[in-house]
Amino acid sequence: MTGYELSQLSMLEAEAVHILREVVATFERPVLLFSGGKDSVVMLHVAARAFWPAPVPFPVLHVDTGHNFAEVLEFRDRVVAELGVRLLVGSVQDDIDAGRVVEERGPRASRNRLQTTTLLRTIGEHSFDAVFGGARRDEEKARAKERVFSFRDEFGQWDPRRQRPELWNLYNGRHRRGEHIRVFPLSNWTELDVWTYIASERIELPPLYYAHRRQVFQRDGMLLADTEHAGPLDGERSYEATVRFRTVGDATCTGCVESRAATPEDVLAEVAASRVTERGATRADDRISEAGMEDRKKEGYF
Repeated sequence: MTGYELSQLSMLEAEAVHILREVVATFERPVLLFSGGKDSVVMLHVAARAFWPAPVPFPVLHVDTGHNFAEVLEFRDRVVAELGVRLLVGSVQDDIDAGRVVEERGPRASRNRLQTTTLLRTIGEHSFDAVFGGARRDEEKARAKERVFSFRDEFGQWDPRRQRPELWNLYNGRHRRGEHIRVFPLSNWTELDVWTYIASERIELPPLYYAHRRQVFQRDGMLLADTEHAGPLDGERSYEATVRFRTVGDATCTGCVESRAATPEDVLAEVAASRVTERGATRADDRISEAGMEDRKKEGYF
């Protein structure tokens, strides 16, 4: 690895550490969104480093659609147990059962949009005033608009026209009771930066991120895993292939790519050659419309 790469990673890590410490110093009840995906794993790794030798001074929260990959849930539980972090789980199924949301029906139905209600409910129940998220600006157009400190009103909504200036890495976390701030420590990282950091730090990830054999099927130009949550429809065929996931989430809308990349170094080579972001290539929920992600973020989505 070159000196430039080390310097770049060091600067990104230092910025993330500064953001994490700033939030802990100025907010009363922060929480970190942790799904077991690579970005949240990196964020938690940086948090553990930022506050060592003390424990991570806030809980982690997973908004669970009920349609997650079993390997990711097993990894999530093991990591938080090893770090001694308190895990909170907001269940989409609870909101469906309580009638707060209505589950979509049909062959292409997904619970992904329903996560917003569960997220906002859980934030309110615990009075969290700062919520760390692993979103990065290179992922998607709407996320590129967002500041590191993203103000949310009393309804959890985001207004892109009311962004606060962040000159000289000075962050404005001022808010009234009932409002909160979404905080993105990895905002300036790229997918390549994340994987370079994973490789250099030897950070463990769920095995789905590396090449493995699995039953898959094609749908709408995407390769989906054949699981209990999603399977082929009439005219679609399930077959075995060597694949990996660039991002992990709800199994009904998270695609994979054919790949032989079995190590972080192999993935780095793949990512360096890619011209499509991981969400653009493998997340069906981002294909709803040109402004689909921005519309959901205005409603309170991640």
